[in-house]
Amino acid sequence: MRCLLIPVKDLTQAKQRLASLMTQSERTLLAWTMLEATFAAAARVRGVDRIAVVTLYKPAIELAQRYGWDVITETGQISESASVDFGSREAEKSGASAVLRLPVDLPLVAPEDIEEILARDASAPSMVIVPSRDGTGTNAILRRPGTLFASHFGPHSLAKHLAAAARARASYEVLHLPRLALDIDEPEDIVEFMSRGEGTALYELLIGMRIAERLSGG
Repeated sequence: MRCLLIPVKDLTQAKQRLASLMTQSERTLLAWTMLEATFAAAARVRGVDRIAVVTLYKPAIELAQRYGWDVITETGQISESASVDFGSREAEKSGASAVLRLPVDLPLVAPEDIEEILARDASAPSMVIVPSRDGTGTNAILRRPGTLFASHFGPHSLAKHLAAAARARASYEVLHLPRLALDIDEPEDIVEFMSRGEGTALYELLIGMRIAERLSGG
């Protein structure tokens, strides 16, 4: 059984690196808009057996339940890595033989990108990993089994995950997917998104915030 695991932090403190550009309420709305788009894309994915959200954030729990997905409830949040590893262990207990971690801050995510990762799923032990736009981070990772090795999200996570896969003697594939390579953490990420994201709810939100004027210092 293949599980799509979506970790969600408490969005009331989301996107601190955008503090110079947006208020906290705006950053929370930005994060929620990306979460909604991610959930909508995940709901249209073919070839996944289970979707689970690991979180303690009540609005995300309620939305996941409306989709009819499983909720893995945390009692605390230490880090993205701890949340994903906890969720992966719980998914494995429920029969998941592979776990694909998908974050909620990939503003261009499309169902076919997720399906492309699943199409590269190999026999255990194995990993498929999608790098971030700068080539150092991890924007999606499929592990078979989901508990193949501990997560290392954060700076230079791509290299750390590749090293962990090697230690686990797992086969792996680095899969470059341009839409999934873009996440929103820094002001320059918003600049990149605005050049590519026209027609999305997030684009309209940022236009309404007059984000271009803020980026130019106007």
